[in-house]
Amino acid sequence: MSRHLIRSAAAGALLLLGAAAWAQSVKIDEPWVRGTVAQQKATGAFMRLTAPEPMRLVAGESPVAGVVEIHEMAMDGDVMRMRAIPGLALPAGRPVELKPGGYHVMLMDLKRPLAGGETVPLTLVFENAAGQRVRQEVQAKVMALGAQPGAMGTGSQGGHRH
Repeated sequence: MSRHLIRSAAAGALLLLGAAAWAQSVKIDEPWVRGTVAQQKATGAFMRLTAPEPMRLVAGESPVAGVVEIHEMAMDGDVMRMRAIPGLALPAGRPVELKPGGYHVMLMDLKRPLAGGETVPLTLVFENAAGQRVRQEVQAKVMALGAQPGAMGTGSQGGHRH
């Protein structure tokens, strides 16, 4: 009986290691958050995500925000509208840009202002084709209002404000 228990425990450990390995391999480049002013209750987080296999970004969390959602900006007729989406598809090996005026992580119900130069912790939740969800931590630099993150390769802010 003890051999069976040891084998079961070893098999379980291997499954856990396998699930953690794929999530840790999501490449997250140039994460940043737009700085805020004193009374502002929302802002956006932006980055480039590259997954090793087809996956989805399905959720997020941060200690600086009460609510974290995945959003997209899209034209509705001749009006640009922002809306929450249930997840963002990440094709295998192809970078997906989260940027102003497009897909982004929305930080709402901010608990305090975010000043340029500080770092904001984010937890991103990814889901693979089998439905396994794994959390991945990222540290995003806060860009001061009016700062151009172009030096980081993310381009201009495109006039989109949160």
